[in-house]
Amino acid sequence: MFFFRLISRLPLWFLYLFSDFLYLIARYVIAYRKKVIDENLTHAFPDKSPKEIKDIRNKFYRNFTDAFFAETIKLLTISEKELRQRFHVVNQEMVDQPVLDGQSSVMMAGHIFNWEMAILGVAVNTQVDAETVYLKLNNDFFDKLMLEARTHLGGIMTEKKAFRRSMITLRSKPRILHLAADQRPANKENRYKRDFLNRPAYFFEGGEVISKRMKLPVFFGQITKLKRGHYQFEFVPLAKPPYDEAPEHSITDEFCRRLEEHIRKQPDLYLWSHKRWKV
Repeated sequence: MFFFRLISRLPLWFLYLFSDFLYLIARYVIAYRKKVIDENLTHAFPDKSPKEIKDIRNKFYRNFTDAFFAETIKLLTISEKELRQRFHVVNQEMVDQPVLDGQSSVMMAGHIFNWEMAILGVAVNTQVDAETVYLKLNNDFFDKLMLEARTHLGGIMTEKKAFRRSMITLRSKPRILHLAADQRPANKENRYKRDFLNRPAYFFEGGEVISKRMKLPVFFGQITKLKRGHYQFEFVPLAKPPYDEAPEHSITDEFCRRLEEHIRKQPDLYLWSHKRWKV
């Protein structure tokens, strides 16, 4: 842990030099999950040529190494001042207001780079408590490392199993609830199957169930990469109560529609190496 904290204090431009090297390794040497990435991209964008698919894949490799090495390591020690310079949050007050009025609000987002920076960005911009539900990593060391990176400027991280126990406090302790709603559920989970980018995929419906049962407003979080190391995160309304006449799966369906639209605008920012469509 000490080693990662030490290199985290290096300036981000210097960490990008290492990221450049890892990019070359991922792209040219090991061809990291190339088959999975190409398969996912080909199904998602059937109208694109092989050259266009290759271009998206290579840009993805660049974003992947930047996000998972340079930028995530930097989050261990990044100052609030530098974070604000690099990560601009739009409409935070829109999501804060229900909580200030005594009601929790729900934010649903996808795995768009750099979602890890978004956790810290919201933590330093919000006026209220912001809780992110996460899935524990299989490796204990990296799970602790990521937890430290995600919380060192504030914010609350709750592992999914623990959240099931604390969910009832959403009424008594209003807060913003952040959900990465495109995570692939395990076989034993309650799952909703629908088409996503031209192929069937499974989705958690925790956001849908919680929002409708507790009559909470829902917001969509979308990330735009402005340039290397600089992002904008914008909250936009997704759904609001009452949900009495809302059809089944309406919130999840709208989330998927918004996410698909967002991915098509900057396709190289999505996590294409993830086996999202394994059904």
